[in-house]
Amino acid sequence: MVLVRAGLNPERLTLAGAELADEAGFGQVSLSALARRFDVKPASLYAHVKNSHELKTRIALFALEELADRVADAVAGRAGRDALTAFANAYRDYARAHPGRYEAARYRLDPQTAAASAGVRHAQMTRAILRGYDLAEPAQTHAVRMLGSVFHGYASLEAAGAFDHTDVAAEQSWAWTLDCLDTALRSRSQPAAPTEDQKA
Repeated sequence: MVLVRAGLNPERLTLAGAELADEAGFGQVSLSALARRFDVKPASLYAHVKNSHELKTRIALFALEELADRVADAVAGRAGRDALTAFANAYRDYARAHPGRYEAARYRLDPQTAAASAGVRHAQMTRAILRGYDLAEPAQTHAVRMLGSVFHGYASLEAAGAFDHTDVAAEQSWAWTLDCLDTALRSRSQPAAPTEDQKA
């Protein structure tokens, strides 16, 4: 599809790049591909984006923000297992609806950019849902890493079609996985020690 060329700016190019990523794969996103989409010469895009790395970084930041907003809406007002399930489902649903953007969200950012990105919100929201499990450190950090690994691993395998040729539906395995995660987290619960007032 050729888009009108008027009004090009970094934000419009980022959105178009995100759409291209969903259609063709994040690895296919480049200034040349985007120029073809707008029916312009690649050189005309350099006034808005320095290079393909900057374009991919912008798409990654856009995807992280969009995913964080979806997760925040999903977990609002929930706690414990309900929050865990809502978080996980929002994550998986985004990966299925926007495969290219989801891949972009895993793009390696430099430390300074990463520290200012919505990736920080993802970690904060993960820790927020884990408060319902009373996990002390370092267990909470272990849990953050475990959840991220499981959600990303499942979404990636599902996107690659790894579950397409079995008799057990991927939806059933997903529910079973979330049940196991909830059980594992509850088994590691460590309620805070009572204060002196509570002991009295």
